[in-house]
Amino acid sequence: MHSLSSPSARRWDGSRASTRQRRSLRIAPDSANRLLRCGQTAFCRACGNPVDWYLRGDDRRVDLHPHELPVARVPESCRWHVSCGFAHPGGDGSSWCRLAHTALCPAHPAPPAALQLSRLRRSLALRTRRLLDAGVLAPPTGPTGGPPPGEAVCRPARPVVQLLYVRYLASRPVDEIQCVAQTRRRVRCTAEVLGPGAPRGVWTLVPVTAHSARLVPSSDVMAVYSLCALSYQEQLRWRAQQCEQHAATAAGDLAIADWEPFDPFRHHEHIHTHLPSHGRRPGGHAPRQARS
Repeated sequence: MHSLSSPSARRWDGSRASTRQRRSLRIAPDSANRLLRCGQTAFCRACGNPVDWYLRGDDRRVDLHPHELPVARVPESCRWHVSCGFAHPGGDGSSWCRLAHTALCPAHPAPPAALQLSRLRRSLALRTRRLLDAGVLAPPTGPTGGPPPGEAVCRPARPVVQLLYVRYLASRPVDEIQCVAQTRRRVRCTAEVLGPGAPRGVWTLVPVTAHSARLVPSSDVMAVYSLCALSYQEQLRWRAQQCEQHAATAAGDLAIADWEPFDPFRHHEHIHTHLPSHGRRPGGHAPRQARS
């Protein structure tokens, strides 16, 4: 015995019933960009824990803890929220919020406002210890977890790069800047922007701006890796952060180019007054001082 009623293709009022098929979120094959969202998952270079990189309203980047936390557990000064793909400081009125990774990173001292997050901070420190024991994460070489004395002069960890007459702060040494393009295996390209046969820039000393001169009282110059002598297309390739192979194709990006506009007030600790004089030199050219 079975029901005599059969599913109808029309509604009760006689109009045709059309079932809307669900489609998964995907990117068109001919799209020039492979970034599905603004938040990019990466790993902190200091502690090895996962972070989500988001852009702020002023085009600066911020690394957020990948999970939301109850508002009651996070101090008001440490709260963040994500809206329309951008990260904004403060809460959004809900009972959940995001948290900047710098407040939890075991490689940096804990801010006074984040002392109540010590339990979560200890769990991240435990994961860092496991990565160090497994040899996945390189141990810190300096007494405070940073580069050893003299290394910042010989090879800046975050150099100032000048291209297209604009100064940017890199997130890593020049010869370690990785291509952001997507390969055929749908993974990020492992090649460096500064390839073996690519044109090189030069380290040079440029005058410190009048606004930042008081931040470096011992000198009026700063070391900059200049690419201004390269061709316009080559400087565009550097700004797009692509290797030579992917710059010549229509490969999409799998990550955000991590250039940060250089601000002498916010980045004064990355101002170096001496050229790289020994050790490994990004660019392979002998440093020369800019003409005054």
